[in-house]
Amino acid sequence: MKKNILFLLFVFSAFIGFSQPYEFQTIKDIDALPVISQGRTGTCWSFSSTSFLEAEILRITGRKMDLSEMYNVKYTYLDKAENYVMRQGKAQFGEGGLNHDVINSAKKYGIVYEDMYTGKVNPNERFDHSKMVKELEDILKKAVADTPAKYPNWKQDYLATLDKYMGQLSIEEKSLSQNNTLDRVSNKENKSLSPKQILELSKLNLNDYITVTSFTQAPFYSQFILNIPDNFSNGFFYNLPLNEFIQTIDYALDNDFTLALDADVSEPTFSSTAGMAVIPMNDTDAKEILTSIKPEKQITQEYRQQEFENFNTTDDHLMHIVGKVKDQKGNIYYKVKNSWGTDSGKNGYIYMSVAYMRLKAISVMLHKDALAKTTKKELGI
Repeated sequence: MKKNILFLLFVFSAFIGFSQPYEFQTIKDIDALPVISQGRTGTCWSFSSTSFLEAEILRITGRKMDLSEMYNVKYTYLDKAENYVMRQGKAQFGEGGLNHDVINSAKKYGIVYEDMYTGKVNPNERFDHSKMVKELEDILKKAVADTPAKYPNWKQDYLATLDKYMGQLSIEEKSLSQNNTLDRVSNKENKSLSPKQILELSKLNLNDYITVTSFTQAPFYSQFILNIPDNFSNGFFYNLPLNEFIQTIDYALDNDFTLALDADVSEPTFSSTAGMAVIPMNDTDAKEILTSIKPEKQITQEYRQQEFENFNTTDDHLMHIVGKVKDQKGNIYYKVKNSWGTDSGKNGYIYMSVAYMRLKAISVMLHKDALAKTTKKELGI
């Protein structure tokens, strides 16, 4: 009888030990500005990139600069319009974008403080671009169908629609074709600064930022244009083997650099409610793994590529990696800042397992100094 009891206790303790509720301990937590919400918009790419740039400014200067996400959204819409019309409608147009789009916009148009431009007509309303995008697309389709010669005012109509839904800057808007420095604006410190001057004040060198990925359709250590729908601007990505891709993320974080992240969040085990992103070994664990430790799949380069090519992995959502945590068994998770508000996940953050990152991360943007020397050399940077 005693042996039976001991056996049952052993089995029970083993079961409990393998299904323990998560207990997390912080390994690395890099300063970033607070979590905010993108509302009902597809502008995660700007919220991700802006949060990343804010963290970079904090790292470089020690200053907290609350930047406007919607400023670069608005100006990226101008670039999208030119791209769509000049390609005669044979181009992607929508709310989506990628991290390098904010870099491109900031290079051309600078950056502004959040209190200079909120991107809202009514500051008390939630962001919602659903009607705006439909109206913008209708204007562009008409410009293509009629030709710009027969619809010469399409740019004015397009900009007026942006103004209607996103408001005007406290500076004179320029035409879509002009990329020069904008007029001067006044910030809360009552100093007259242009967006380009604010960029200079930030000490950011936008040429220092690169995007790395890991796919086999291009040679490793080469640059290539990743063929995903939201890469409307044909941005280049550096290609790394999967293990080195993950090592690059770890090396950056260990050296106090954050990273902007593009990832697939369509998996049922990416949970904004639980604040977890994991890849269970067994599909039957899909629910329980969100709250308790369960074994995860071993993700190979081949499996990652297969899931990308069969469209199970797509560029759904962009976020910001700001640290790492571990559970009581020593498993590592990346602390990822989301843009769905503080009521989502773990006060607005997602804990993403290494397996999830290996399988579902499309790419990361980082400062080139965040790369290991050997990786820099391989990439020719």
